[in-house]
Amino acid sequence: MPLDSQVEPMTFVSRSFKDYLNDEVERLLPEYATIAQLLAQSDGLLVTKVYDVVDYTSKQLKHKLPLVGLSFGCQQLRAPAITFVGGIHGIERIGSQVILSYLHTLVERAKWDSNFKHLLTQVRFNFLPVINPGGMAKGTRANDNGVDLMRNSPVDAKEKVPWLVGGQEFSRRLPWYRGKNGLERENLFLVNFLKTECLPRPFNLVIDCHSGFGLNDRIWIPYAYRRRPPKKVASYFALYQLWQQTYPHNNYIFEPQSKHYITHGDLWDHIAKVVKYEFQKPFLSLTLEMGSWNWVKKRPRQLFSYKGLFNPDVEHRWNRVQRRHLVLFDFLTQATISYLNWLPNKKNKKSLRHSAVNHWYR
Repeated sequence: MPLDSQVEPMTFVSRSFKDYLNDEVERLLPEYATIAQLLAQSDGLLVTKVYDVVDYTSKQLKHKLPLVGLSFGCQQLRAPAITFVGGIHGIERIGSQVILSYLHTLVERAKWDSNFKHLLTQVRFNFLPVINPGGMAKGTRANDNGVDLMRNSPVDAKEKVPWLVGGQEFSRRLPWYRGKNGLERENLFLVNFLKTECLPRPFNLVIDCHSGFGLNDRIWIPYAYRRRPPKKVASYFALYQLWQQTYPHNNYIFEPQSKHYITHGDLWDHIAKVVKYEFQKPFLSLTLEMGSWNWVKKRPRQLFSYKGLFNPDVEHRWNRVQRRHLVLFDFLTQATISYLNWLPNKKNKKSLRHSAVNHWYR
């Protein structure tokens, strides 16, 4: 894969989000209908922009599917930002649903909650709920070009990777295909959005929602091209300690992704390099890996459905999953606002790094 994937200047599509909606598009992507409903409910709170479009053909009809971002809160660059990302893997619809559920809660709170209205003067919220609309419409992990967006960056692993799972350049017909033409449009959208809307701010936290790894919900540090601790491991450990001290009875496993496997082309590794070389400001990315094996365990017939491997198959479980992560999202929001109170400083950074290495890497 070329290593010179250039990030283009951010542009916007002149048409509004609603202009792309019709009955067939909403059938393929009910998440778009939910976004339209939230826009109507928000009383102008949400700022919505279409940053790009991708083509998708269904029943011999070609659709333009919008890559949409929703933002609200403090516009001044002095305020930190928290960004929620979903739908990078099209088959994992529950990630988008969890994000939209949280956005619905915030939109409703903004109508009556005085404390939340004050909070909006201190932080910027960003929601990118459907990064991969083509893959979501097809019901595939990859996008409509057959490229796995999480294996699509120019970063190569420094250690041995598991066959196929670690990313491959042989064929788009095989899973975990990296692609050969630089960043896909969907990833360019994500990278450019972060560069334009987020990274000039003094602190950023991003959580990317997925499903399909094990029986437990995991909060992963998405540092995937080698097993060595990242330079920001002290910051991650400070956030981990804050989470454990605040919610000691939580059921999440908070750990580095590299404890399980190494990959080529990890998208968040690429974004971390963009931050390091172009912005050099505090930036933490996390991946929420919802334990879909637990849903399969409770309903074994889901084993016979590709969709069922990654999403709940009954309504009450959809509802339960959509509400169970609200405490985590609220915590991350408050941690973003109060980042100066817990982010490592010169006095404790070394000891926090030492504790992180002992806890996660030994």
